[in-house]
Amino acid sequence: MADVKKVVLAYSGGLDTSVILKWLQDTYNCEVVTFTADLGQGEEVEPARAKAQAMGVKEIYIDDLREEFVRDFVFPMFRANTVYEGEYLLGTSIARPLIAKRLIEIANETGADAISHGATGKGNDQVRFELGAYALKPGVKVIAPWREWDLLSREKLMDYAEKHGIPIERHGKKKSPYSMDANLLHISYEGGVLEDTWTEHEEDMWKWSVSPENAPDQATYIELTYRNGDIVAIDGVEKSPATVLADLNRIGGANGIGRLDIVENRYVGMKSRGCYETPGGTIMLKAHRAIESITLDREVAHLKDELMPKYASLIYTGYWWSPERVMLQQMIDASQVNVNGVVRLKLYKGNVTVVGRKSDDSLFDANIATFEEDGGAYNQADAAGFIKLNALRMRIAANKGRSLL
Repeated sequence: MADVKKVVLAYSGGLDTSVILKWLQDTYNCEVVTFTADLGQGEEVEPARAKAQAMGVKEIYIDDLREEFVRDFVFPMFRANTVYEGEYLLGTSIARPLIAKRLIEIANETGADAISHGATGKGNDQVRFELGAYALKPGVKVIAPWREWDLLSREKLMDYAEKHGIPIERHGKKKSPYSMDANLLHISYEGGVLEDTWTEHEEDMWKWSVSPENAPDQATYIELTYRNGDIVAIDGVEKSPATVLADLNRIGGANGIGRLDIVENRYVGMKSRGCYETPGGTIMLKAHRAIESITLDREVAHLKDELMPKYASLIYTGYWWSPERVMLQQMIDASQVNVNGVVRLKLYKGNVTVVGRKSDDSLFDANIATFEEDGGAYNQADAAGFIKLNALRMRIAANKGRSLL
């Protein structure tokens, strides 16, 4: 511990990281630099400054990373139509590589020789933070208090805070029974009644969306404009990446869109039930697949779909900064050059329906696809030879007595 002189702590100002701050000062006898990220979690981050100052911190970083988060992490992920285990839109996972990046940048700026985080030893986040940190600064020391101390309950944390005079706000209102993580892409909920996989989640748990039953009886129509695979405008009004996602969260949430209740496989080996609220992301996924449906070559689209589960797994398990993820990203981004145009969507009581798509780069040719006379654009007789050639290997096998009947 004597070799740690300065450590950069990912600091929210809440109970856990406030205790960690004091614990680092006492256990490692080191200077602590705090870093608080605004990723659009919907909570005021500036109060973390006063809390850190009250605990003697001299170097305090509070960074608005919303635009960088959506532009450089969320948008690239959605170019791949990324979904983990068929459902999860990776809202927590995609935020971790940005936090790891900023932790290392601040460590370099301040001359710190260690970083620290509040992720527990049971979850995925410890892996994501640390894989990212080691990829960006191989020699950095990582301090994970939850793997070192014995403060393994909320009661012990509160006792430690009171004993050491750590300023912790006590609210009169009932504390949420859920462990929650929020950013511009989603809110996650774990713990409480969700630990029983048979118990239905509680309606008052959700923060961003109305229930589909209580959503408006009138459908909402929106148009999303794409340029190189990214949304650049809503209803013809150009917006920044973070504003696009914030607006889609608001519109989607008002229509009961984006709720999810799943059991997922964590990287550390256990199964975990979680509920996720991702209104904007749910809309983005549907719309992106729609614009790709008319602008991507068939085999390119199919290859992307084959690669997507691997890409999703790399993000989920913390390998954003790996060479294989970078390689896949370059391939994905190359596929998006012609993914331009407009998608029209109908939002109604939890459903997102594509009702129109158009593009100057569209590969859809109505003259060929028509069920009416096509004026010779497509010779239907050509299909006979195409089918026979594709059936050749099966015909040979059947003639050799290998029929499947």
